[in-house]
Amino acid sequence: MVFSGKFLVALAAWALCVGGAAADSNPRSLPAVPVASLENPEALVALALKYEHAEGVARNYAKAADLYCRAARLGFADAQFALGWMYANGRGVSRDDGVAAQLFAMAAEQGHGHAREMVRYIRSSATTPLPSCLLPEEFAPETGNTPEQVDSKAYPKGPIFDLVQQLSPSYSVDPKLVLAIISVESGFNVRAISPKNAQGLMQLIPETAHRFNVKNAFDPAQNIKGGLAYLQWLLSFFKGNVPLVAAAYNAGERAVERHRGIPPYPETRDYVRKITVLYGKPTHPFLPSLAETSSFVALPVNYHQ
Repeated sequence: MVFSGKFLVALAAWALCVGGAAADSNPRSLPAVPVASLENPEALVALALKYEHAEGVARNYAKAADLYCRAARLGFADAQFALGWMYANGRGVSRDDGVAAQLFAMAAEQGHGHAREMVRYIRSSATTPLPSCLLPEEFAPETGNTPEQVDSKAYPKGPIFDLVQQLSPSYSVDPKLVLAIISVESGFNVRAISPKNAQGLMQLIPETAHRFNVKNAFDPAQNIKGGLAYLQWLLSFFKGNVPLVAAAYNAGERAVERHRGIPPYPETRDYVRKITVLYGKPTHPFLPSLAETSSFVALPVNYHQ
């Protein structure tokens, strides 16, 4: 991918603004960022800026990029944009215009003004692999975190979080289950795409997107609605059994039917473990009339009132 001249001018102008601000600061007067605050994306970005612009610490672009990436993983638009800028310029990371374009697009989706300016001049390729730090994290039961603790740390508050809260009630699906699925499936990346062509936030394959009338899987609202419709159907089919629903979401309901339970695929078993740890509940209310119950499921009825 080659950036246009207008894009490079816009990028340079933004860099001058940031650089000027950094030059005017007094590096010796800047307080250290407490280690305990490093789960806060704003604190991560504040520390990254110090390493990027040598504000009170030795300049370290690689460290700055790592900190931006951690904050970007939490869904922070400023961090996504800053990391995109690092990739566009090869600062602390190998230059990768495709990654830069995706990061600018992710920030623009959240209303970031500078990012919107950048994406006017470039095209983002959803097939470009993102940095590993932006991929969904591993969640293991042995961490000792309760579901509530994991929930509060895992999900970035922002437009995607708000959209899930807004849309979920219409499908009678718990927003926490939807957020768990999105976190593991895409890490809140609206442009995520898998080797099997699963797309968007809830990683809908083309067949599932067509089944639930999703025209554009990279549109956050359409993707979430399609994923919600599929979850609603799976919950009815498996009578609210969350592990079976998670297994079917990952491997397909036919695979769960064929194996009469969670398929013995390592990827699917690991996926089910992550979802059940994040959601923290073995069952979920369901609409019994939506789908014919799976032939082997025999759980107590758990109807919506």
